[in-house]
Amino acid sequence: IGTFEELFEVWTWTQLGTHAKPCAILNVRGFYDHLLAFLDHVVDEAFLKQVHRDMIVVADKPDVLLTALKSHQLPTETKWISKEER
Repeated sequence: IGTFEELFEVWTWTQLGTHAKPCAILNVRGFYDHLLAFLDHVVDEAFLKQVHRDMIVVADKPDVLLTALKSHQLPTETKWISKEER
């Protein structure tokens, strides 16, 4: 459980502006596919903004992930979903 808690904590810090670093998941052999599908479902249900979901950089190979992290631009977006966005 600690690994998930740490991922979500660091991701939350990014969303809140505590730091300006992207979060990353090395998704070897699709290990995190179900977690990522759940996060996409959360976006579909308007519980999370797509821009915040996109803060997590995902790749299945280390070199691809490192390249993606180097070029990743964090969004400047409000934290909350307004009633109009639902």
